[in-house]
Amino acid sequence: MIIRENIIEVNSLDREFMLKTKDINRPPEELIFFDLEHYVYKKPKCIGVFGACIFENNKLIVTQYMIENKYESVQILELAKKYFLRMKNKGKKAIVTFSGNNDYTVINYLFKKYGIDFNFSREFQDIDIQREYEKIMKHSIGLKNLEKDFNIHREGEVISGSNLAKTFNKVLKDKDYILRMPKEKIETILLYNEQDVTNLYNIYMLWNAYIKYEVDGLNKPHEGNKKDKLNEELISTDNSEKEELNSIVLDDEENLLEEVE
Repeated sequence: MIIRENIIEVNSLDREFMLKTKDINRPPEELIFFDLEHYVYKKPKCIGVFGACIFENNKLIVTQYMIENKYESVQILELAKKYFLRMKNKGKKAIVTFSGNNDYTVINYLFKKYGIDFNFSREFQDIDIQREYEKIMKHSIGLKNLEKDFNIHREGEVISGSNLAKTFNKVLKDKDYILRMPKEKIETILLYNEQDVTNLYNIYMLWNAYIKYEVDGLNKPHEGNKKDKLNEELISTDNSEKEELNSIVLDDEENLLEEVE
């Protein structure tokens, strides 16, 4: 199992722009930003990468788990449950996703399959960025296109879901595949997932500066000059500007088992 934690310094964004509706009124300190990379063939097969981040003291704390063989497909679920319980104890109230129904369908199916008891709807409020966008704009959008609308620039390549599925299919079938996989490919997958969760934070915090509300009684859209100012304040996921205060990669089974127990 690859276990990695990055702590990323972020600029203090103006909270007047963060997502707020009659049903959603959560400061970033109460949120978990969550995304999975998974493999589904007819039915969910595994979670390949679990990714989540939280905001504390002007830092994003990013936690990732990535399986290295099929024997870890249950352990990653146990680590995921333990993570969410730990965040609940830290006072987190809601989970922010993009099209989170897909991720919840996969993880809930696998939880049930392997007898892991956890109920997301009982423990956390569900905040789906894509769903909130569709309510206002009356049409759908993908995460990468929404990032462009928010002037968020990604580092590295965009990986298709089909390519990720092929990778984790090989990981499940061949216990030594991960050993032959170039380290650059592993880093690309982890960076891709990391940017998914950190960009959810960006979008959440800048929501009212970019989304033009069409419903009477909600916040009015902000003018372009404020957008320009906010562009300068966006967190950067570029390695040249990211301060990795704590970067951990644990590959040994002993450390993994200690975490799960």
